[in-house]
Amino acid sequence: MANVLGKRYMCEKCGTEVLCNKAGPGGLECCEVEMKIKEAKPLPSSD
Repeated sequence: MANVLGKRYMCEKCGTEVLCNKAGPGGLECCEVEMKIKEAKPLPSSD
């Protein structure tokens, strides 16, 4: 899996977050597990 520029990655074991500032091949690992892209928080409605 390639690193995606501008995306945050999170370790599911320890909670470490990483912001990717340079895209490239390969993947990010923490605690011997591949890090997953962190989902964006939903914005509150502006009713």
